[in-house]
Amino acid sequence: MKFSIYLNLNIGKSYSQVISLIGTYECKVDAKGRMLVPADLKKQLSPILQEGFVIKQGLFGACLELHPMSEWNLVMQKLNKLSRFSREKVEFIRRFNKGVRVVEIDSAGRLLIPKDLVVFAGINKEIVLSSAINVIEIWDKESYEKATDDTTIDIGDLAEKVMGNDDEDGIS
Repeated sequence: MKFSIYLNLNIGKSYSQVISLIGTYECKVDAKGRMLVPADLKKQLSPILQEGFVIKQGLFGACLELHPMSEWNLVMQKLNKLSRFSREKVEFIRRFNKGVRVVEIDSAGRLLIPKDLVVFAGINKEIVLSSAINVIEIWDKESYEKATDDTTIDIGDLAEKVMGNDDEDGIS
């Protein structure tokens, strides 16, 4: 009986549907923190638009991360495996979840960025939405340009370090 309940919970979930977002988009934020999601990006998000999203502070830079709810739930599954009796792990969970909010794209195609997250990311008027596989990074345009124009990092060297030594997945 428990087995069939487990199966019923998972029926309808498409494990073959991998979220892979493509593109970098420039847009504007109004004084209330609302941004119009670019049409091409909204089209990519259409299969999961009704699920909602989670927005949070970025881990590696002054940006925000917009997680589709299905992807956020996978992250939460990993976090739920961490021991709540380890001070270090509890501190990580606390900091990782700082400022986390559930957000939606409204019927007009707008997303409201919470004020504290606007401040965290230093967002002014112009922003960049940058796909990061299954997450969208939201940057102030000037900060994004500084972060990606770092001439001390050679993309070829970085690609070799990150992707070049892993033969087990067959990616070359």
